[in-house]
Formats: sequence, C-alpha cells, structure tokens
Amino acid sequence: MTRTIFRFSSSLAVLCLALSANAAVPNAIDRGPLDARSATTPFSVTVALALPKLNDAEKLQQSIYTPGDPQFHQFLTADQFVARFAPTDADIAKVVAALGKYRLNAEKTTATTLRVTGLPADFEGAFSVILHTYEVPAHDSVAGYTYRAPTSHPTVPAEISAAVAAVVGFDNSPAAQPLYKLAPPTVQETRSTASSTTTDPPGLLTVTDFAEYYNVDPLYKRGLTGAGRTIGILTFAAFTPSDAFAYWASLGLTVNPTRIQIVNVNGGPGAPSDASGSFETTLDVEQSGGIAPGANIIVYQGSSFFGDIVDVFAAAIDANKADSLGISWGVWEWLFNLENYPVSDPFTGRTVAASQAIHELLLRASLQGQSVYAASGDGGAYQANAYFGCDGPYSPSVAGSCSLALTTLYPASDSFITAAGGTTLPGLQEYCENAACTPPYYDIDIQHERVWGWDYLDGLCKFLGYTPISCGIFGVGSGGGVSVSFIEPLYQFGIFGTQFSQPHQAFYLQPYGLLDALPAFYPGRNLPDVSFNADPDTGYLVYYTSSATNELSVTSEVGGTSVVDQQLNGVTALLAQALNRRIGFLNPTLYGLARNGLGYFGPNAPLNAIPYGDNWFYYGSYGYNPAAGWGTMNVANFAEALRGSFGGGPF
Repeated sequence: MTRTIFRFSSSLAVLCLALSANAAVPNAIDRGPLDARSATTPFSVTVALALPKLNDAEKLQQSIYTPGDPQFHQFLTADQFVARFAPTDADIAKVVAALGKYRLNAEKTTATTLRVTGLPADFEGAFSVILHTYEVPAHDSVAGYTYRAPTSHPTVPAEISAAVAAVVGFDNSPAAQPLYKLAPPTVQETRSTASSTTTDPPGLLTVTDFAEYYNVDPLYKRGLTGAGRTIGILTFAAFTPSDAFAYWASLGLTVNPTRIQIVNVNGGPGAPSDASGSFETTLDVEQSGGIAPGANIIVYQGSSFFGDIVDVFAAAIDANKADSLGISWGVWEWLFNLENYPVSDPFTGRTVAASQAIHELLLRASLQGQSVYAASGDGGAYQANAYFGCDGPYSPSVAGSCSLALTTLYPASDSFITAAGGTTLPGLQEYCENAACTPPYYDIDIQHERVWGWDYLDGLCKFLGYTPISCGIFGVGSGGGVSVSFIEPLYQFGIFGTQFSQPHQAFYLQPYGLLDALPAFYPGRNLPDVSFNADPDTGYLVYYTSSATNELSVTSEVGGTSVVDQQLNGVTALLAQALNRRIGFLNPTLYGLARNGLGYFGPNAPLNAIPYGDNWFYYGSYGYNPAAGWGTMNVANFAEALRGSFGGGPF
C-alpha cells in the first residue's frame, strides 16, 4: 500500500495556524522572491545529523528496557552516548567542509546538530530552493506577519545526503501550537461539585487537589518532594517566573527561590506575550513544579517555527541535565514531515524529515534515562481539524473549509515519547440557562471519571440553541488515535484495544484540495498512553500576568492535555526521588505492568481503567484504548509497582 502525498508548489507554511486557538488563518499571500534587504541578510538553519549506528542504538534501547537483560536500566551518560553513537568529528568535518563550498558557515551546536549560517542566495544554491516572502494578514486578535519560506522541498547535496537526517529552518513561520484549553465561552458553568475528596471544586483545582485525587499525598508524607531531581520543560514562548512563585506561595508550598533556570535556544522566543503562548509556559511551570516542589526546573525555550523545535529538543537532550522533559505544544503529524523531504513509505517506519531528527533525539533521551512526555492534543480524534480551526464539511468554493479526518499530533505520536491523554472528573456540573444566570440551572451529572470529550455538553448546547460546531464543543477532547508516520512499537505488540488506522480518511483543505490521503489499516503507534483530568470544566487555576494588562490575574477552568504532560513531568520527579534513580522511558514499564496483569487488580492497583466516555470517535474501555490510553495513575500505588518492577522492595 502506498501513501498519497499532496505536493504543492508554495510553502507548507501557508497551511500553518497562528497561535490563536480555533481561528482559521487567512491564506498567506506570496509576495515573491526575497526583497533586497532580506536577500542581503544572513540567516541560519539547523542541519540534523543522522546517527551512523542507528540500528545498534535501537537494539541497545530494547535491551535497556527489557527486564532481566544484563543491560536493563543501565542508562548511558551523555558522553557515553556520544562516544558510541554520535557522528564522529571526522564525519562532522566532512559536512562542514561540503557546506563551506557554498559559502555557508556550519558550527556544531550539539552532538547531532549543526547551526548553518549564510546568505539566502548561497542557501538556494546549496539546497536547490527558491526562497519567497509570504504575508499573513491580521485576523481575529492576531497581528499580521510575514515570513520566509522555500517554494519547494530542499535537496541536500549528494555528497552529504547520507549523513543528514533533516534540514529545518528555511521556513520561519509559526508552526507549533500550545495545547491548553479554556471552557467554551458559549456555555457558562455556575458550579461544579466533585464526587471526590478534592478540597476545591472542579474548575478551581490546584496541584494540591491533583495530589489528593490521584493519591500523590502518601509520597509527600514520606518526605518526597522531587528534591535532587530536575524537571525540564520544552516550550516556544517566554513566561514571567514570578507568576509561578506566586502560584506556589498561594498554596503554601516551600520552594527554592532559585529553582528555575531558563535556557534560551537560538536567542529565545522574545518577551512574554499573550499572542505567543506565554500562558502555556506559565501553566507548564506551575503544574510540574507544584507537584514536585523540591525539584529544580530548566525551561528550554525557543521560537515556534520548525528549526527551533528541533533545536529545543536537541539542547535539552544533549545537555542531559533534566531527569524528565515535558512538551505541551504540537503540530499536525503529517505537516511536520513536510519541512524538507517527502515522507517515505510509512510501512518502513522511516522518514527523512524533522520528525526523524527528533525521533533520533528521543531515542538518545531514552538511552540516557530521560523520561519525555507530550500532550496528545485537545482536538479529540480530529487533530488536523483542531490545528487548522475548521470542522467541515469541505467545499472547493468555501474559503478555509476542510474535511474531517482521524489524525494525530506530533511529537505525541512518536513511539519514543509518552503521550498524555485527558479525562473528565465525576461530579455534578451546573450551567446557566439564561443571561442573568439565575435558577433553574441545567444539570449534567458525570457519574464516573470518563474520557474527556465535550459531546457530553451536546444536550446543553441544543437547549441554548447551538449546534455542536457553533457551541464550540465539536471535536474537543482528549487527543487519541493511530499514527500513520510511526509503526506500532514493540511495547504495543499484542495489546488488546490497540487499533489500525481507519479506512477512507483523507484531509482536504480549501484552497489546496487534497493534502493527505491516510493509509487504511496501517498498524501505527496508538496514543495516548496514560491520562489525568484535562477537561477545563473540571479543570485548574493558573496564575498569569497578561501582556495586555501587565497585571497578575487568576484564570479558572483551565485544561487541555498540556496540563497532563506536565503533571506527569512533576510526578516523575517524585518517582525518581523515591527510587533514587532515573525512571527512563515510561512506556515499556507502563505497558509491561498492564500486560502482566498488574495494572488494575488488587487493593494497590497502580492504574485506574476509564471505561466511560469518548473523544468523538474512540471510546473508553477496561484496558487500553486510543482515547485515554491505559487510564489514569494511582500515583502512590504506581510508585510501589515501579519499585517492584525495577527489582526493589516496598518503601
């Protein structure tokens, strides 16, 4: 079976969303070749080098995560990885020399990446591209902007093509989107009452409530705070650190005032701003650092275009200082592969693109024992639709229209990352039936924790006179589904509940027509892997200083799977302190527990099944499902199970 790839003459970036959620972007206007000023201004791209012993590294990864193997959890140091698997100095020198023939200056930035700088004409000659300027008009609350992009895919010079995994950065438009979510503005929740023991009501939850609900408190009572461990956050917008300290102080958490270190990658993303996604970074720091108040935090931050995405991963993994990493941003899986080369046949499991470069970096993280978490997205089973802010139906004559297609986000779809899904907490939700918000109220009683999917609000929306689309609920929920870029990994083999890709899935977007005809019945990596509460209606508080007011305020009913990946980030610091070692890539252990029948049974079960709800296509179940993964953690029980699987006794 072959995969149809739509190839367009202008840049893929005309398809990318600006960072405003659910707002379709106007068509980018091709302003032609670079103007005189741009043509004489040097710029930089990232060349990601291929691992020369990739197969050997993958074999070692399997050994490191196979219980009973002599190399089980014998993680490599950064220096050991470089000595065994990175390109040699001689290999790098050949690439540098080859690029130098085109008057391009290449400098090594990490063990597997080069920063290449030169004039546009020299890049065009080296990589057989023509660079144009594109303009996106102002829309909604987003200011207009221009960007540089090639009119076709670059081609690596033949003499170094075998050594290069990706070339990213010709296109400097925004690509990654933050994955937090707020409650729909069309419906007003007046009160939510939890059927649990949380101190605060859902919608006003804090990390303290998270700890109560998911049984983290027993770890705190043992004195575990994440002390001696380091959390890493990968992000593409700056933040105001005092916001996080104000949040932690409001909860009475004792934290080190110097616990946050900021690493600006390629100069960083600029000043904090609402438009850039600073709210996301703030949320990330508050959640992960609040769950593990004793841990140090390193924030690796760059801009959101393709080149910086690779470089942010490379910086954090090459440094190897963080025990765990969390990323709360995403790009439609197929789109991410278009930054340079076309995708290869997906049945080979190989791509030559930015995603392959990050995949090899994630392999390195796994070998080094770094746990990496990514938000699976908030568009339910329809991530491409959420990415472009369109819900269908598609019409060639309707601007910005699109078809529905079951799709996933990258990097959550990568087989070397743990994808975070979302649930809705049980309890009574009461909504206003009139503008004055006076009784009676519209009651929705969630009997059990369920997969987060806002289809449970459909009755309320109909009562208020909305369709699911006009109400803003359609498709919103826990990201989940089947990757068509990454084949099913070994840890998912034979797992009941995993699925193949569905037939008849094609994504059309006006004015481009068919972008991608997805392969049917492809045995791809299923996601998510594990979940926590992510529904804004049962969500959290965030302290944030808006760039519009320069004042600190508190936002309630904040959710999205970006909350969950950072909660996992913080939980991992607690687990690592408990075991006095790194946890490493979580999936082999997570799936191993469930595969061996240790997941759901007994008084100390580490996992909670989520058999209720759906994400608009995939349903919850007892066992694995591509909506909530394995369900949620009972964190204290999971710590005990983890200790047992690693060969230790009880705490």
